[in-house]
Amino acid sequence: MTFKFPSAYTILFALIAAVAIATHFVPAGQYDRVANPELGRDVPVPGSYQEVEPNPQGFFDVVMAPIAGFYDPGSYEARAIDVALFVLIIGGFLGVVTKTGAIDAGIARAMARLQGREKWMIPILMALFAAGGTIYGMAEESLAFYALIIPVMIAARYDAVTGVAIIMLGAGIGTLGSTINPFATVIASNAAGVPFTDGIVLRFVILFACWLACVVYVMRYAEKVRANPDHSIVADRRESNAAHFLKGRNQGDGAPDFTGKHALILIIFAASFAVMIWGVSVGGWWMAEMSALFIVASIVVGLIDWMGEEEFTSTFVDGARDLLGVALVIGIARGIVVVMDAGNMTDTVLFWAEGAVEGLGEVAFINTMFWLQAGLSFLVPSSSGLAVLTMPIMAPLGDFSGVERSLVVTAYQSASGLVNLINPTFAVVMGGLALGRVPYERWLKFMWPLLLILAVIIMAALSVATML
Repeated sequence: MTFKFPSAYTILFALIAAVAIATHFVPAGQYDRVANPELGRDVPVPGSYQEVEPNPQGFFDVVMAPIAGFYDPGSYEARAIDVALFVLIIGGFLGVVTKTGAIDAGIARAMARLQGREKWMIPILMALFAAGGTIYGMAEESLAFYALIIPVMIAARYDAVTGVAIIMLGAGIGTLGSTINPFATVIASNAAGVPFTDGIVLRFVILFACWLACVVYVMRYAEKVRANPDHSIVADRRESNAAHFLKGRNQGDGAPDFTGKHALILIIFAASFAVMIWGVSVGGWWMAEMSALFIVASIVVGLIDWMGEEEFTSTFVDGARDLLGVALVIGIARGIVVVMDAGNMTDTVLFWAEGAVEGLGEVAFINTMFWLQAGLSFLVPSSSGLAVLTMPIMAPLGDFSGVERSLVVTAYQSASGLVNLINPTFAVVMGGLALGRVPYERWLKFMWPLLLILAVIIMAALSVATML
């Protein structure tokens, strides 16, 4: 009997149980916290760590963690229940649009126009997603694009992994190399007591170098798959993925006709995503507003296609049902942080990290800081949550080692961004892989050489900047 790697649900439940067991052995502790008016949050006070009454988590806590994960915002910008509802509504919206045949006809026309030049979609799309990441920390909202990008990649004779990589690596590298991202760079710089523009040149260098490395890596993989589909790490799922993402498209009957109605629906489709990006980056929107946007867009598309009320509602519900598993993964992933916080582990781990960098030289300090932040990112996947938790403690330590606080901020955001490309506690990773039908262990197999390359680039950039 061959070993089969467990599903995302089993992995996440195992992590919840492991963290719960750890609360029985890791000393419970907390920092004192004070309100920071600029950040609008309570931040830990350096030197105030103390052990507190332990609160080991048991069986009931493990069982309740996924439920609490949906409702407890913790250090996140949105509750998991809000993100999960957004994903379900996106599923309904995509179901309605797919039913009209507009996506199938649009993909067929795009492939005809791009004949022989399909590979250039990869750097262009990754640049667009990276721009979203570096400007406003594109994360949960990227989930809306998987059902749009992956069918195009499969139709271009690539695979689902290529589509997932374009979105997850594109947006992830943008966040890793954040320049003006308010949820990472700005919050961390404020917590560290420095202007967010300090160190921005280095961050642009890291952003471009890491983006270029990712583009080359993904393009090489995609071309290998196109030349020989057996080189795909999801080759055994090729037929089922094609049936899922290109459903309703019968290639044997030739390309579907592209009508004026299809064009109008695709304009509404694209405009919905453009409005979403504007709303998040300029209008102060979040999950509730984005969900409402796609409900309205679904109704508009249904009216254009002149669906009856019964057909529209059943199609919308069927589309939402397709993404129900993704919504569940998002809540379960948040449950890990719920157990860790309830067991008073988080501040203890931060205290240990504080002691690990004291007294180090400049280069040793910044690289140790990078890896400590990487470890903490597994426990606190939210970039803003990690910034508020660690920067008030870690940034002042740079003063004693002669390292500028802006470099500590860059080390933090680079580490957080790197880890969140594979982090199983990050709902965006597990949700994106579920949307792309890519098993987690296959994603790790795809990613590990690239992670080493990116880590070397980041450590080299931090080391050189420290010595200048």
